[in-house]
Amino acid sequence: MHPAIQQRVDGVAALHIRSTIATAAFYAMIGQEQPVKEIRYQVKTKGNAYHIVERSTGKVKGFRWTWKEAINFAQQLEARADGIKVSLSGERK
Repeated sequence: MHPAIQQRVDGVAALHIRSTIATAAFYAMIGQEQPVKEIRYQVKTKGNAYHIVERSTGKVKGFRWTWKEAINFAQQLEARADGIKVSLSGERK
């Protein structure tokens, strides 16, 4: 990746972390619990395959032939949506 792009990606990741910390501090100050994050991706059985569906749009993001693979893929998509770098092979960077 080009160094300028990598610098931008790192900067955005740092801002995301800071916003998460600030939000947690705010809720601690007012004495309330943070709202629970909703699940973005859901696994649905379609015939002999498992479809991973984005709940907000209803679009199928992929499919897998076993339940375990489908759940792992959905968790990887969730992690990517949260800004965590993961590869599709399951290795964390």
